[in-house]
Amino acid sequence: MKKLLLASAACVAIAGTAAAEEIKMGISLGLTGPLESIAPNIQKGAELAMKEVSDSGKLLGGSTVVPVAADNTCVDAAASVAAVERLVTAEGVKGIMGGMCSGETIASLERVGVPNGVVMISPSATSPALSTIDDKGFFFRTAPSDARQGEVMADIVLEKGIKSVAITYTNNDYGKGLADSFAKSYTEKGGAVTISAAHDDGKGDYSAEVAALAAAGGDALVVAGYADQGGSGVIQGALDTGAFSTFVLPDGMVNQALVDKFGDQLDTSFGQNPSAEGEGHDKFVELAKAAGFDATSAYSGEAYDAAALMLLAMEAAKTSDPKVYKDKVMEVANAPGEKIYPGELAKGLELLAAGQDIDYVGATAVELVEPGENAGVYREVDFKGGTLNVVGYR
Repeated sequence: MKKLLLASAACVAIAGTAAAEEIKMGISLGLTGPLESIAPNIQKGAELAMKEVSDSGKLLGGSTVVPVAADNTCVDAAASVAAVERLVTAEGVKGIMGGMCSGETIASLERVGVPNGVVMISPSATSPALSTIDDKGFFFRTAPSDARQGEVMADIVLEKGIKSVAITYTNNDYGKGLADSFAKSYTEKGGAVTISAAHDDGKGDYSAEVAALAAAGGDALVVAGYADQGGSGVIQGALDTGAFSTFVLPDGMVNQALVDKFGDQLDTSFGQNPSAEGEGHDKFVELAKAAGFDATSAYSGEAYDAAALMLLAMEAAKTSDPKVYKDKVMEVANAPGEKIYPGELAKGLELLAAGQDIDYVGATAVELVEPGENAGVYREVDFKGGTLNVVGYR
């Protein structure tokens, strides 16, 4: 009888333990395209979290995590849909860290993510349109909406004493959404917008666009574009003609590639991008340094957090099924619970396995607000001395 009871207890214990599996996680980024210079560090941020969880052996009974990357080009909706479709149908991923740019994220979410019931968490798609999309609970983002960035940018510009600006924006969901958000906030606070005009990426000559901006005038030029594409081209044209010397640069423009190209020609320019400070940020910097990549590169911390949230939500739900664990993402991201920082994912998994609550802080001070996006902290930067300098957070 004793042997029978022990055998029964063993069966119960085995039945209550999740069977280990190989969990494939998708990474959908613009490895080519207008933001290809920052994509590698975003990918490394996500892979860092996946490796940390996999190496811990504490996810769902010792499951391993395998990253699978796909190039969504960042701007080609058809290419993005095809890339994400391959991740879902051919690779069988259980979640996707991505997309990267807003337009392609909307397309791949609506055509692949939602219909197939796959969770997508973007580190960098910031269009306000994503706040109202019918995502059926499958989409989140660790980057804040550009509705928030527009307000922050307006405050910074006015604090610099700049009373009028011209705006140029890349002709897509991201550019238009950010330009409109900034213009609304800036004018409500007393600033004047002389012109708000789109530019297309991929052109060799932006003289016509620069001429129209120069004719409208302004104390500075807001460039809501991409550093590897048209935004850089417009800046070059403005500098060549002397149309503008001060540029206001939001997240798509704030990266080392721009500094490498223009150096001290950006001496009076400034901008902002989502980032964070504090214990979580510092710990992520240490981890990234050990892993051999730049933690200060735009959206690498958000990528770490996006991947971590999906994996922690799996443990909270006791399954890798995205149709189930999607309902745990907001729960693990927010209070109440023990705070979890970068490098502590094993601890988070242990607490969840024991039925305890966690409050994932991560690299970017994650606090998800409805409908599943980060409330947002921004770092303010300038380019004095030909370098990218962090001057504060807000």
